[in-house]
Amino acid sequence: MSATVPGPDGYHRCHWCAATADYMAYHDTEWGFPVADDRRLFEKLTLEGFQSGLSWRTILAKRDNFRAAFDGFDFHRIALYDEADVERLLHDEGIVRHRGKIEATIRNAGRAVEMVRQEGSLAAYFWRYEQAVEPGAALQVVSTTPTSVALSKDLKKRGWSFVGPTTAYAFMQAMGLVNDHAVGCVARERVAQARAAFTPPR
Repeated sequence: MSATVPGPDGYHRCHWCAATADYMAYHDTEWGFPVADDRRLFEKLTLEGFQSGLSWRTILAKRDNFRAAFDGFDFHRIALYDEADVERLLHDEGIVRHRGKIEATIRNAGRAVEMVRQEGSLAAYFWRYEQAVEPGAALQVVSTTPTSVALSKDLKKRGWSFVGPTTAYAFMQAMGLVNDHAVGCVARERVAQARAAFTPPR
């Protein structure tokens, strides 16, 4: 399979994004661009957990519903959810209704609150796991890396769940901790420029 495919506008993009307009918009404006906002980081890690066993296209189509259901991914509020909230979410047809993932989101929100107290912010913690890609490296051919394994292991040690190495790497790709756009992709250089101008939080 080619690493890139031409889109309807003639630009080449990573092969996975060319199927639909919403995928292309996500690819062109979000995927891989560096993020330092704690809510967005928590949202993405949560949605990657919900994606487990499903496609990102399914989750992307439901993302606005997830945001409404989970208070805009305000993890301070989610950490206070109780069993009534679990039942509410299990009856929400706009999201993926999986009890284990819903309960994990609530637990992870509590761990996120703790992490902010310990580390200053989620961003300061996650950006320690920024991963460089060597020129000419084979991109988008692995689902985990040693860095994602280390991130997953540390999150689990801190009490997070649904954060396996594959989920961690998908999160890293999406949030800009690694530039995994294929060589020849229209967004690769844009992301490289954004990462070069970005100062990781400490």
